Amino acid sequence: MEIKISNFDVSEYLDDEETIASYLSSIIEEGDPQLLLAAISDVAKARGMAKIALDSGLGRESLYKALKPESKPRFETVLKVLNSLGVKIQFNALHENSNENVKVKKTEKSSSVSKIKKPVSQRNTVRHV
Repeated sequence: MEIKISNFDVSEYLDDEETIASYLSSIIEEGDPQLLLAAISDVAKARGMAKIALDSGLGRESLYKALKPESKPRFETVLKVLNSLGVKIQFNALHENSNENVKVKKTEKSSSVSKIKKPVSQRNTVRHV
């Protein structure tokens, strides 16, 4: 009996933004930038490289070049591609805040993060006690 093995193409399963976000989130946890670029390339392939190039404002050749193995695309390029894929980068704390001496105090003064578009009443500042 002969066993046949077919190639697996993940792009065939990346059919909605939730699946794409989950796929990219699990890949980024590996901490390998080249693996992440390969995953972004998989998603771009699933969505259609020509469409992603158009939506991101990149030329089709530039998109292929940015996503090829061992490339080092600019961060701005990666953000444009991710945006055109319908996903965004989100940051989470690596560790819980274990410093008990840090307290958050609400204030109406602007802080160093005042450029964030939040109402002044919702901004928090950190005060060391």
